[in-house]
Amino acid sequence: MNRVVHPIEQESFRRLRARLDTSHFPPLTRAVVERVIHSAADLDYAADLVMDESDLAGAHTALHAGAPVVVDVEMVAAGITRRETVCRLRDAEAGPGLTRSAHAIRLAYEQVGPGALWVIGNAPTALEELLTLDASPALVIGLPVGFVGATESKAALRESGLPAVSNVSEKGGSAVAAAALNALLYHPTSPSEEKQ
Repeated sequence: MNRVVHPIEQESFRRLRARLDTSHFPPLTRAVVERVIHSAADLDYAADLVMDESDLAGAHTALHAGAPVVVDVEMVAAGITRRETVCRLRDAEAGPGLTRSAHAIRLAYEQVGPGALWVIGNAPTALEELLTLDASPALVIGLPVGFVGATESKAALRESGLPAVSNVSEKGGSAVAAAALNALLYHPTSPSEEKQ
């Protein structure tokens, strides 16, 4: 299950590291920071992202043990290249006080139950809904983008105490959320595996 890294990707990471020293980050944090920056070509994410190495370690173990991965939109799913995902947005319906994105999160939780990895890159209301559930997630990658509700939903995620990857600013989106999950997927599970 070794991943072949394309020469363009190798050169992109070489240039990223030439412009930003990431060597002080712990291994999984470094992997997430670098892959998010790589996905957005935005070095500011190094200071914007918030995560805990021990949370990432637990998520890495759960992910490689087969924990389900739930996404808020198909664009996030499209960016996760090595794992099947659950996205219930097509089945969801908006209702009074409930967005379609929030309903999709409810449907996904009914399907997967506790212990999943949740990857939210689009809808703040999806993240807000997840926080109302007793989801006991392995990790919440909460990186919704936007000027309405995004920073507030990410602040609520950090205050929840759940294992999480978030960021402080309005930035985010499907590509960076998928990149954060991919960083954990691509990270070696044993010392003998090659590193990116």
